[in-house]
Amino acid sequence: MSELAPENLLDLSSRVALVTGAGQGVGATTAHYLATQGAAVVVNDYVAERAETVAGEINESGGTAIALQGDVTSFEAVTAMLTTAREQLGTVDVLVNNAGNAGANPLNLTGAPFWEKDPAEWEPFLQVNLYGVLNCCRAVIPAMLEAGNGGRLITVISDAGRVGEPGLEAYSAAKAGAAGLMRALARSLGRFNVTSNCVAIATTRTPAVEAMTSNEDLLRRMLTNYIIRRVGEPSDVAAMVTFLASNAASWTTGQTYPVNGGFSVNL
Repeated sequence: MSELAPENLLDLSSRVALVTGAGQGVGATTAHYLATQGAAVVVNDYVAERAETVAGEINESGGTAIALQGDVTSFEAVTAMLTTAREQLGTVDVLVNNAGNAGANPLNLTGAPFWEKDPAEWEPFLQVNLYGVLNCCRAVIPAMLEAGNGGRLITVISDAGRVGEPGLEAYSAAKAGAAGLMRALARSLGRFNVTSNCVAIATTRTPAVEAMTSNEDLLRRMLTNYIIRRVGEPSDVAAMVTFLASNAASWTTGQTYPVNGGFSVNL
């Protein structure tokens, strides 16, 4: 690959990107960032209206986007979504696995210790954070390889999957599993110039954590564990994803990049 001119490092104008869970929060901001760099974006969300809103905003600002409702925990739904995306925009060559947390329709979480939970309470975390990533990667890779233009697999995980989080054992396990998948895919797909990486985030200002971040006392205590004492913003994550999606990261694979304000520090 020839060297890129500095002014074109993040150019995504030849790319089609699928962002899961992109109707709000980190996913929505990521979809906007990728579109700003020229990617045509497939905005996926379990709630159709949310996806349509974000896609509409991108199109109104001069970008290209389509909205596709779909449940990433269903392989059939994912393959149907990819078929529509290919018909309308072409082969998806950037996948951002962003859908996460406890899924679209979580069970009533008991808050009980792991050793007292019914196994059914694990399922929403495992389904969306691990099986959803498996489904999406399995669905996009064949067309990526057939196109022969390289590709980008990017999964948003959590520091819970790197260092563990008490009370979130199933979530931590699912995120760690997704990271292991991405490392394995990096080794399998490197010869095809398809890269596979993770972005690990800590507490980020999203709808899922809004109650936590609005409690000033709780927030102050929580931020004592951070070197940079603020909550992460969706834009922090979106910037790293955009870099990994670009040709600037063409020799970067099999890695997990913490975007976490120094919550954890590696040597």
